[in-house]
Amino acid sequence: MAGIDPGRVPVIIGVGQISLRDDTREPTSLELTLEALRRAEADAGIACLGRLDTLELVRQNSWPPAEDMGERVAAALGARLRQRPVVHSAHGDIPVRLINDAANRIAAGEIEMAAVAGGEGLRSAAQRASREATTQPRRDLMRERLQQSAAPVAVKYGLLTPTDIYPLFENAMRAAWGQSLAEGQRESAEIWSRFSQVAAANPHAWIRREHTPEEIMDPAAGNRPIAFPYPKLMVANNAINQGAAVLVASLAAARRSGVAEDRLIYVGAGAAAHESDFFWERADYTRSPSLEVAVRDTLAWNGLVASDLDHVELYSCFPCVPKAARRVIGLPTDRPLSVSGGLTFAGGPGGNYMTHAAAAMVEALRRDGRHGLLLSNGGWFSDCHCLVLSREPPCPGTLPRSHDAQASADAVRGAVPCFLEHYTGPGRIETYTVIYGRDGKPAFGSVIGRTPEDARFVARVPTEDAAGIALLTAGEIEPVGRAGQAVEGTDGRVFWRM
Repeated sequence: MAGIDPGRVPVIIGVGQISLRDDTREPTSLELTLEALRRAEADAGIACLGRLDTLELVRQNSWPPAEDMGERVAAALGARLRQRPVVHSAHGDIPVRLINDAANRIAAGEIEMAAVAGGEGLRSAAQRASREATTQPRRDLMRERLQQSAAPVAVKYGLLTPTDIYPLFENAMRAAWGQSLAEGQRESAEIWSRFSQVAAANPHAWIRREHTPEEIMDPAAGNRPIAFPYPKLMVANNAINQGAAVLVASLAAARRSGVAEDRLIYVGAGAAAHESDFFWERADYTRSPSLEVAVRDTLAWNGLVASDLDHVELYSCFPCVPKAARRVIGLPTDRPLSVSGGLTFAGGPGGNYMTHAAAAMVEALRRDGRHGLLLSNGGWFSDCHCLVLSREPPCPGTLPRSHDAQASADAVRGAVPCFLEHYTGPGRIETYTVIYGRDGKPAFGSVIGRTPEDARFVARVPTEDAAGIALLTAGEIEPVGRAGQAVEGTDGRVFWRM
């Protein structure tokens, strides 16, 4: 540490998590956030919440929304902040960005201590909604909310939620990797089975039972199909009441306050990049240039290679994300890809999962190893932010550093094809999915197609086309690349005929 100003070295001094499984209680997001922050303070072993310079919160999705969450948290803590607390959007990449930003501000000498936190009472919200709507059909509140703000194309074709859109990447990637449906599902199930093993040993995980790959692949009772090829055990579990918090401080402040040296985890450099928020505006569905660049730059900026990573957390809302990430990093399939247990088993608390993952990474590094990589994902496979945490201080000059790697991602991205919203005529399947109802029956299929001139279009496969649905889901042939015809339907949508 010779020659390094400890006042400009960012360290994580405390982490806190809560998973409240008692259904006789209905905690609010505010209560969960406050409890997580208090647990982080206890973990640090010092009284510090009243001395925070900044408080950065991940927006909660629970009903009803609390627009003044930041002020209410700060008041409850008695914190005298230098700046007003900020509530950020509920994207999966946001917690890592906030930790990275706090570290950069400490390294720049702007602040000494910051908190990043969030809480989701989504299980409580569902219980309240169920009581208040006993005579009404069960509603899909997320789909309704997204439909209000979605682009007309997304509404027209029913591609609104993450569960609708991520399978488009999964099916395209599987085909590009030369895997059969069975091979792709086996890889997903083996990764998810290892996630369940990690969660089983994590006292903060929501589901603490190991699942075999066969259980995860089997569309049996309790594992209904959601969106092809994903059953319930391959998607994020948001039916949780959870909160998490991370406290970041300068090394000088940590030492001055008496935080034990063996509790300190150093924050390294991070990198981030973004893809279009509109799924029809991607160059293709077989890769994420933003993920590739964020991984490459994060490792390079910290002077690391893949073999230096003792622990990794690869965001796991759906299998396509960690499967793509492990290939970019160069990790084998039999290596654990999470320190927390993944969004299915540890719990997927809205946009706050990576706060839990960061807390779990701190605990893992305190036990063993030197370096850990956090890889977060947000939106529709849109935002990637990576960050290194270490037992060792970063090399001089590592921080502060802008995490913006957008120019590099833009430079390696291919051309985005022209999109034809009203196309009819011949085409081939670029990727696809089938959306299922709660009864486990197909609601409709969706095809992303290319015209003979390589323009892009969207088409539905109606549920009445049993043969078309079966062709997409049976695994007997590879639908990607298959020729067909887009024709106008009776309700104004384009349908696909094979």
